[in-house]
Amino acid sequence: MLSLSRVAKRYAGRVLFEDVSLQLNRGDRVGLVGPNGAGKSTLFGIILGSVPPDEGEVSLERGLRLGYLPQETAAAGDETVLELATAVSPEIARLRELLSRLEHEHRTHEEDYHEARVAYDSLGGFTLEPRARRILAGLAFRPQEAGRPARELSGGWIMRAHLARLLVMEPDLLMLDEPTNHLDLESLGWLQQYLQQYPGAILLISHDRAFLNALCTSTIDIEQGRLNRYRGNYDSYIEQKEARYAQVLAAFENQQREIARLTRFVDRFRAKASKAAQAQSKIKQLERMQRIELPVRPGRALQFRFPQPKRAGQRAVTLEGVQQGYGDVIVYRRLDFSAERGERIVLVGPNGAGKSTLLKILAGIVPIQGGNRSLGHNVTLGYYSQHRTDMLASSKTVLQTVLGGPHAIGEEHARTLLGSFLFRGDDVFKQVSVLSGGEKSRLALIRFLLDPPNLLLMDEPTTHLDMPSIDALLTALRQYEGTLVFISHDVHFIRLLADSVVHIDAGKLTRYAGDYDYYLDKTGADSARAALTAGQSQLSPPAPSAIQPASRIAEASGRKSKERKRLEAEGRRQRAEQRRTLETELSSTESRILALETRKKELHTLLGDPATYAGRGQLFAFNRELEEVDVELDSANNRWHSLAESLSAALT
Repeated sequence: MLSLSRVAKRYAGRVLFEDVSLQLNRGDRVGLVGPNGAGKSTLFGIILGSVPPDEGEVSLERGLRLGYLPQETAAAGDETVLELATAVSPEIARLRELLSRLEHEHRTHEEDYHEARVAYDSLGGFTLEPRARRILAGLAFRPQEAGRPARELSGGWIMRAHLARLLVMEPDLLMLDEPTNHLDLESLGWLQQYLQQYPGAILLISHDRAFLNALCTSTIDIEQGRLNRYRGNYDSYIEQKEARYAQVLAAFENQQREIARLTRFVDRFRAKASKAAQAQSKIKQLERMQRIELPVRPGRALQFRFPQPKRAGQRAVTLEGVQQGYGDVIVYRRLDFSAERGERIVLVGPNGAGKSTLLKILAGIVPIQGGNRSLGHNVTLGYYSQHRTDMLASSKTVLQTVLGGPHAIGEEHARTLLGSFLFRGDDVFKQVSVLSGGEKSRLALIRFLLDPPNLLLMDEPTTHLDMPSIDALLTALRQYEGTLVFISHDVHFIRLLADSVVHIDAGKLTRYAGDYDYYLDKTGADSARAALTAGQSQLSPPAPSAIQPASRIAEASGRKSKERKRLEAEGRRQRAEQRRTLETELSSTESRILALETRKKELHTLLGDPATYAGRGQLFAFNRELEEVDVELDSANNRWHSLAESLSAALT
């Protein structure tokens, strides 16, 4: 279907790809992953033919239809949303325009009109519109918006219309570059289910783990200019990559020890006549050896200890009988809510249910129309939204913004932290005034982490972050000792962070005193994604006792995990101790061999001295010692070989 053979691509002296090959077959569902700047979008361009490779070939099956959704921008003109969604090929568009013109000119009786209708019908043109309307509805377009000019839409909605066009088109290979960026949760859930039944092949770039896990049957990782393919979804890829790194590292270390052993043998025996042939054999063995490169360690969570907020009272924030609405629309009536010190609460529910409104009420951003809002003793509050950038000084650089916080950190740590949130290289010297909205949001997020309040309210904090950056944020928030209330559509993020779930629907709050998996179990949700936007009518009622079963499950799972880790650590300790014992004895034996060889040379010198023959007793003693040295030297050499073989086996 599609193949890349020995492709290379370089930009300004930097190697993006070197001698890479790729094969895609019909039905493949492939996730393309790697850090920002690794070349994922460039690889898409090479496949599409918009970016020429410097070397190698790209081969496409004859007649293969490609469909591509770019990450950021797509064109829109005077056509309506429905016309854009049904413009699946130039011929379809041409015939539709011709039919429309002939109908407008009242020329439907002419032969040209009849031929155009037949051709349009043969291409499936008359079935496109109802199908496009269904897909547009799934992507959250209202029926009346189908006739709206596409150019009047915002950039995100234009991208949705183009996504609808690709789904209506059903290309043989669907190439999607960050398709979840412009979707709300309900549309994202619909798209995920739709693509699970998609008849063609899919090549996907995404930073949404749950999306990749639900769709991908294989994962391609771009690393150091190479493409490495792994079977399975994203979680499976992470496990395999760790295992592969451990295997290659072990092989590398084994080879290095073998090289050192062979080199020691050559250095010791190459000048010795009886061992010269063996030494030459070892030299040839070294020359033939295919050297293993030191592997790159997979990305690890950020190793940085974040500052902690001052300790507050037990109750962080309380709402009692709160009423809030916008105009005639009442969002909350007699709302009660509280958050305790150290809780990590995620707010879930259908779009428009009032999750962001609740965060704003807690933050004091919107004045309540009734009831009472109170903060606990010694509570300091911080509210992070996607547009929270007013704390940044536009005249400062990115690096100055981080270094100028209330908690002093060194420049090296500051650069490490900034790099984890996508500010790399010279980006740290950019002025805040020239940053994009996403960059400002990330910088504001770092400032929050370096000076956290003890009540932290966060609305979609993973927006604009890639997976390593999300991991860095998780590291910080899992260290965080204050109270956290947040909204997110990232299931992986929620699973690792939340210890309590509040479902919001039609102004009603239902609390689940357990983690997200406990919430899924108690509500009987169809999927982890769907449960984020489900209304209460779609969920089972919560169990009256929520916290104890989840605690026991977590405790049992924790004990098993700890026991497994303890046994693995004990095994590693024993193997390491065995290696150290062998290495110590091998070194001791080598020292003994050197001492014996030195004494043997001395004895040969003495036996060659005429003065030795002046006394028979001295001659006899030297000859007897020489025999003993020869015997011990043979024994030591045999022992050295045995130890070297044992050490090689222990390293395998």
